[in-house]
Amino acid sequence: MPTPSVNTLSIRRLTLRDLTACADLSEDRGWPREEHKWGFLLASGKAYGIDDPDGGLVSACVLTEYGPRERPDLGAVGMVLVAERHARRGIGRHLMRHVVATAGTTPLTLYATPDGRPLYEELGFKVTGRAEMLRGRFTPGGSAPTVATRPATAEDLTRIVRLDEEVFGVDRTHLITRLPAFADRLRVAEESGRLIGYAAAWPNMDTHVVGPLIARDTETAKALIGALAEQSDRPLRTDIDVRHESLLTWAKERGLASVAFNSVMTYGINDLPGDWTRRFAPLTVAAG
Repeated sequence: MPTPSVNTLSIRRLTLRDLTACADLSEDRGWPREEHKWGFLLASGKAYGIDDPDGGLVSACVLTEYGPRERPDLGAVGMVLVAERHARRGIGRHLMRHVVATAGTTPLTLYATPDGRPLYEELGFKVTGRAEMLRGRFTPGGSAPTVATRPATAEDLTRIVRLDEEVFGVDRTHLITRLPAFADRLRVAEESGRLIGYAAAWPNMDTHVVGPLIARDTETAKALIGALAEQSDRPLRTDIDVRHESLLTWAKERGLASVAFNSVMTYGINDLPGDWTRRFAPLTVAAG
């Protein structure tokens, strides 16, 4: 039987029932299974996939939209995967074209690996920034934090959502309100009763991922990372905007090592909305 044309492959919406298949697909490509993260993304975003007649998934990706449900302000694309046995057939391109078409006039963003960047450029995405992935055991040291932080409470959630929208430039309420259940730790920084930053640490395989990380300045970001690290017995991982050079230098001095660089890319807009000076790290590169 002849191999069907890639363009005829049927794409469907994925749900939480597909979590195991998505994790299997990650593992097939040599990624960690990341079931905790997959569950979060499937619940908060729109996932798309192509079924394999022999079982499992040929391909998958997630589109997380922000802003009004009827007319989103921004969509973040992530977890674009194609099973190894189906690689290099144009399936990833086929799925991405479907996502771009489905998004319509909604601007898009994504974090691209060096291998994935050429495909996204072919589809019209432009590089607008870079993020450096760091990983390692955090070693306390240096002077004491100059900014006080504390565990977030239920009463803080409304203020966190408000600050997040101010800094990211889009309403991410449906994502941020899931943080207390998704993350192991959620901390805030205050000054004179005003919220000046917040950060979460969520479990991903053997690490704690620090993100989102929003802070008034570098010292506030350091205090939040340090406080989260104190409560963790795992290596930390985070993806920091390369423009925050002082924080990157400090994190490396504290034991985190550079792992990779990803390109921040956009489609339909020249740059991301919001205030990059206070946006230090995303919740996850899969969702912005």
